[in-house]
Amino acid sequence: MLFAHDTEASLMAAAELVNSAHESPDGLTDVTEFATRWGYTGRVTGDEEELAAVRAIRPRLERLWHADRDEIVEETNAILRETAALPQLVAHDGWDYHLHAVSPDADLAVRIQVETAMALVDVVRMDELGRMRVCAADDCEDVLVDLSKNRSRRFCSNGCGNRTNVAAYRARKAES
Repeated sequence: MLFAHDTEASLMAAAELVNSAHESPDGLTDVTEFATRWGYTGRVTGDEEELAAVRAIRPRLERLWHADRDEIVEETNAILRETAALPQLVAHDGWDYHLHAVSPDADLAVRIQVETAMALVDVVRMDELGRMRVCAADDCEDVLVDLSKNRSRRFCSNGCGNRTNVAAYRARKAES
């Protein structure tokens, strides 16, 4: 494991959340399911207002995948300041101590932003920002987190990788 479990989970959840905005229709329809699947603890109302609030943070999170190191640090610090984050060690749901930085009663959108920011603290400190990528497929703008040992993941999914490889194969065949 490259990062602590909570860091990996927060990064992967943020990537999925960002990518859900690229789907048509919108890929985020059930915040309760999303929060449960990614292990967000605390209050989840599951109502339309919460869904709208979570959808609204996607552009801010997506900008993190396109930013340089200093911009990521600036945005991470802004999120932590705006939410008055106070890191605390917490153990729950079978996981050993890890960091939470806001109350479980905070709005889900706030908790998602703060947990993403806390994960980015680890990524920046470990100088692993290169693991946050945009899919290499020409026709895809999804983001990904490369957790492979050799830092070789280029595509958000097998579908994008296969499409790109088939197109390259066909282009080589057409040339010969």
